[in-house]
Amino acid sequence: MDWLDGLTGARAAGTPGVLATIIEVRGHSPRDTDAKMFITTDVTAGSIGGGNMEATVIARARTMLANGADGVVEAEFGLNERAPVAYGTQCCGGQVRVLLEPMGKRPTVAVFGSGHVGKELARILSRHELVLHLADSRRNIIDEALATTLQSGPATVHFHTSPAPETLIADLPDDAHVLILTHDHAEDLILCDAALRREKLGSIGVIGSSAKWARFRMKLAEEGHSESAIERISCPIGVPELTGKHPAMIAISVATELMRFFQKVAPTPL
Repeated sequence: MDWLDGLTGARAAGTPGVLATIIEVRGHSPRDTDAKMFITTDVTAGSIGGGNMEATVIARARTMLANGADGVVEAEFGLNERAPVAYGTQCCGGQVRVLLEPMGKRPTVAVFGSGHVGKELARILSRHELVLHLADSRRNIIDEALATTLQSGPATVHFHTSPAPETLIADLPDDAHVLILTHDHAEDLILCDAALRREKLGSIGVIGSSAKWARFRMKLAEEGHSESAIERISCPIGVPELTGKHPAMIAISVATELMRFFQKVAPTPL
């Protein structure tokens, strides 16, 4: 796989990786300057020349990913018999510098429900660097005009119109944020149940009143979820200092709450 395909695929999936680029070659090297490869915890794409140099770069990149490093790193390699090696000797005779650039994991947000609030929220989120899943059980509810608008922004957008949208939750990456605001309270409840069965989601929010949430709490407990597990769900959603029932205002409030999650900003005391 070409490095650009690997980078593009990882970006669409919200997977972090490291881009390795040869930035200087002195003497002989299997690859010239600007050769690149993209490395994730599981796969590599492209090549910077193979051998000990490439294997060492892969190992360093995966250590960076494991440590959550976000700074650029330079590494230098001697391609001769006297150079220290861990993965076999290279005798090209040159000296190579490689730049390792972490490509951070973008947040993933799954919005269930493409009604008035869902559409407004999707429009806002599509303007940010993230992976957005917009799901609705109703056929043709996500029209071409909306799809075009959402795909014009920097977000990577995926559309889902399955009659069982809860199946998407099992495929979301760890730390994904789930927002439930469908047209059907029964569907909302099914989605809440499915979300609670995923232990490592970033956050779970469901739109609704305190009366709706009281009923949901009781039914989720009947499904076997503990009180501490149910507390993972936020209802109502949005920041309390932004009030109003207009769909655009609700969407702004919910998006503000999400940005606090992304930037790890604590709420301002009221």
